Amino acid sequence: MHDTTIALIQLGAVFFGLGLLGRVAWRFGISPIPLYLVGGLAFGSGGLIPLHGIEEFTHLASEIGVVLLLLLLGLEYSASELTTGLKKSWMAGLLDIVLNAAPGAIVALMLGWGPVGALAMAGVTYISSSGIIAKVLGDLGRLGNRETPVILSVLVFEDLAMAVYLPVLTAVLAGVSFLGGLTSVGISLLAITVVLVVALKYGRIISAVVDSPDHEVFLLKLLGSALLVAGIASELQVSAAVGAFLLGIAISGSTAENATRLLEPLRDLFAAMFFVVFGLNTDPSTIPPVLLMAVLLAIVTTLTKVATGWWAARRQGIGPMGRARTGAALVARGEFSIVIAGLAVASGHVNDQLAALATAYVLLMAIIGPIAARFVEPIGEFFARRKRAATT
Repeated sequence: MHDTTIALIQLGAVFFGLGLLGRVAWRFGISPIPLYLVGGLAFGSGGLIPLHGIEEFTHLASEIGVVLLLLLLGLEYSASELTTGLKKSWMAGLLDIVLNAAPGAIVALMLGWGPVGALAMAGVTYISSSGIIAKVLGDLGRLGNRETPVILSVLVFEDLAMAVYLPVLTAVLAGVSFLGGLTSVGISLLAITVVLVVALKYGRIISAVVDSPDHEVFLLKLLGSALLVAGIASELQVSAAVGAFLLGIAISGSTAENATRLLEPLRDLFAAMFFVVFGLNTDPSTIPPVLLMAVLLAIVTTLTKVATGWWAARRQGIGPMGRARTGAALVARGEFSIVIAGLAVASGHVNDQLAALATAYVLLMAIIGPIAARFVEPIGEFFARRKRAATT
């Protein structure tokens, strides 16, 4: 058969299979993300039936998925809400760095991977997955919850921290001079500052430019601007996801409401591809040798993320259940962690096992995160009932 024919058949099978997995997930009342990941694992490199010829499409589709996830997340909030949240949560952001970067760095040093390996693994365990968390919050209907702005402010702080961390890591891996590393960091921070200022001062103009009474025109302008901003942000060494999020922040009012309704189906389609591609790129045979260490690291960093979220939410006066939801929502790791591990291994300056450990760890956390977010309320209510029963 022609290559295009084979690719169409494989893509059709993938999309239909995702639909079946999604139906199973909703049947049991859980997020479909873990099933998407396992499905990708089964049909990726080293899986049961490896797929070929669709790599370029699936990779690009997964990138678009992350952009749309963060764009719609940004549409939920205004620029003033973002800056207020950052002002209130910067201490939680610093605590997040200390609690969640340390375990990865310590494990790398214990395994003899040196300072460079420690720097890479610190990033792997520190950064939560904005894409997975955005999807889970939407799936569980928690975007309007009181604790959600706290979650978003912590995520934004992490993404801004990445704007400093990634250039530093890249410079260390490439052996670039200290001055060259500072230059990269300066460019990243300048780009983020410019976008934030534009979003705060000219949000209405941006909304007017993107808006249109015709759905087709509106969709084209909206999607085009999102991809354009994400691409420019990535070129300036800022995360494409951060660029899309900030664009969503800049769009407000009825334009934001209409954009959300229009983009939700596209977001769900491309976001599903993102999670599948993560599984497709994982070779199952690399996981067993590092599984025990990955499990231990997953347990420790699950607890440290929950502690971070609990502390951040408590500072905002949120009750115990909201604090628990905040901590559980932050657990998932994903796209950034894999990018960091990939950069480190490709440089040749770290042990090859770092990629295997990072992959196993992220796969575990990408599955644990949505499950923890889904079941934190029933578990919390169970212990609350027991506590009330014990006091009566």
